[in-house]
Amino acid sequence: MNEAWARHNKEERHAMDSSAARRRLRAISGHLRPAGDRDCDRYSQLGTNATACEFVSEQGYSVVLPEKLQTGKWNVYRSARSPLKLVTRFPEHPDIGTLHDNFEYAVETFRDYKYLGTRVRVDGTVGEYKWMTYGEAGTSRSAIGSGLVYRGIPKGACVGLYFINRPEWIIVDHACSAYSYISVPLYDTLGPDAVQYIVNHAAVQVIFCVPQTLSILLSFLSQIHCVRLIVVVGGIDDNMPSVPSTTGVEIITYSKLHNQGHSNLQPFRPPKPEDVATLCYTSGTTGTPKGAVLTHENLIANVAGASLSTKFCPSDVYISYLPLAHIYERANQISLAHFGAAVGFYQGDNLKLMDDIAALRPTIFASVPRLYNRIYAGIVNAVKTSGGLRERLFNAAYNAKKRAIANGKNPYPMWDKLVFNKIKEKLGGRVRIMTSGASPLSSDVMDFLRICFGGMILEGYGMTETACVISAMDEGDLLTGHVGSPNPACEIKLVDVPEMSYTSDDQPYPRGEICVRGPIIFQGYYKDDVQTKEVIDENGWLHTGDIGMWLPGGRLKIIDRKKNIFKLAQGEYIAPEKIENVYAKCNFISQCFVYGDSLNSCLVAIVSVEPDVLKAWAASEGIKFLKTKATPSKPSDMYEDLRELCADSRAKAAVLAEMDDVGKQAQLRGFEFAKAVTLTLEPFTLENGLLTPTFKVKRPQAKAYFAKEIADMYAKLSASNP
Repeated sequence: MNEAWARHNKEERHAMDSSAARRRLRAISGHLRPAGDRDCDRYSQLGTNATACEFVSEQGYSVVLPEKLQTGKWNVYRSARSPLKLVTRFPEHPDIGTLHDNFEYAVETFRDYKYLGTRVRVDGTVGEYKWMTYGEAGTSRSAIGSGLVYRGIPKGACVGLYFINRPEWIIVDHACSAYSYISVPLYDTLGPDAVQYIVNHAAVQVIFCVPQTLSILLSFLSQIHCVRLIVVVGGIDDNMPSVPSTTGVEIITYSKLHNQGHSNLQPFRPPKPEDVATLCYTSGTTGTPKGAVLTHENLIANVAGASLSTKFCPSDVYISYLPLAHIYERANQISLAHFGAAVGFYQGDNLKLMDDIAALRPTIFASVPRLYNRIYAGIVNAVKTSGGLRERLFNAAYNAKKRAIANGKNPYPMWDKLVFNKIKEKLGGRVRIMTSGASPLSSDVMDFLRICFGGMILEGYGMTETACVISAMDEGDLLTGHVGSPNPACEIKLVDVPEMSYTSDDQPYPRGEICVRGPIIFQGYYKDDVQTKEVIDENGWLHTGDIGMWLPGGRLKIIDRKKNIFKLAQGEYIAPEKIENVYAKCNFISQCFVYGDSLNSCLVAIVSVEPDVLKAWAASEGIKFLKTKATPSKPSDMYEDLRELCADSRAKAAVLAEMDDVGKQAQLRGFEFAKAVTLTLEPFTLENGLLTPTFKVKRPQAKAYFAKEIADMYAKLSASNP
């Protein structure tokens, strides 16, 4: 049977060669532009849809429709790119309805193109990137999927992925799509309790892991009775641990499963568009993880809609370091495969990321505001410390380029040669598209990135429950401080939140909770109808918990958060995330946690400081540090280290003064200013439980972690202001 199937595949492949070649030629030709044609010209012009004018109100990048014709209230926004029909498939390839279809198209079209690249060799040393082609990845996908079928894993079973970004993660995910398995990403940074909960909740039958995470699984193996097979990526056959037969679990290496599948190839078991593709568990900031049920059509619709404005090319190179367990990176990978781009993986160490970027020299860079803020602060501080001629030259170049961009003109190329090309080299020198998501990016940082790095700098807004992008900035849009227009695959409306004084009648712009509807909306939380009904109403609108405002041109701006708001003692509502994003601009601040409650009338803040900035401030104040800690008695104006300096009242006052200045510039209201601050050198991380994998502060955990510091700050404030 296997020989017959292999012969059938060979004959079918021969018959498809000519059509695949033609398809490759069309795909490549589609990316060619006449000489002198600017990248953004093709997509930046928004024309009026003649037929749409009868049904919609044109507002630049968006169009507005009535939610219910009988009310006469026009409040539903759609993308001007597709005003009359929401996008569900790639317009050029309507036959692609599942992730399997998408990857099959990529393999046929870009068979010999570079796809997955790594630097780390088998012996652990690091060299140049070594690549696997789309064709080779397709072969491995078939082998892994066939191996699971060969071992009796039934169609529709859940398959866990418990390791960080590397080619095998992508291949296993493709195998799940080809053979109708449901992938269940497990954050490598989640604690054992959360992993155990997800495995049992989703009834995961197979877990792919690495030797490091295998040891965690073994610690609670007796509590995960649903697991039948554990596959160790990078494991050695002779080193696989033996487990009691009573567990019903077998542990094998990835290479063994690959070889078994390759020797026993099975036909694909393609999913239907409405089939579940993945259970994407959101770690959240409170409670147990919730499994968002996403179908193939959810994911294809989202990526297809987003592709109308931002297209990649087969010549593009992408650096993969954002967690693959997060929907932001998952959606990026689907889009990159569709356009035949190359994906290079980082070594797995964030401290070595810049070295990986220098070796890969990506053309596409996706990140989150936390990293962009650090890049911004690093360059600004370097310019300030350079002083003299270099600082004046940078400021002259920056201001000249800023004026040119604002006026829609091409900046004088001399400035790039003299100043900005050196900055571009920090990201490899070839980046043409930079995207930002997960949390708001300040306008200052956005402008800075556009000026220093050039190319397209695009901010988007989305969530796991919408299969990623809800809205994104349009190419050619020079206005900052917003998250763009709706994804053509969804529609958006703002719902009144009277308790926060946000309504659709607000002047000059409508405000309210952002609600989303369309083919990108998830099916609900797995085994949790109660929480599903809390976020999806009877008309199919997903209530995001974010507060938005419509700007001119149909641009969406995120202005507040409904879910994490709290009241102060005097009854004022506080949205701490908004305030934290303001304080993120402070040079002293690496990370910030703003706290308040209904028992107190003001806010306090925990600040993880930037060590270099604090050290420079200490030097400017004449504060000195001991060369050795073994000093019997030390002067009062000398400190053993920065950790001790964090407790100094002068340091706290300096940080609070800068926070006040930044708050005034952002026009925070009086009760939104932090009145006391605690400084710490310890960063908020995934490891210490203070951050979610999308780098949001876990508020209840942070409150408990810093309970003593918070209590002390309020006690001192109370004593000074009885």
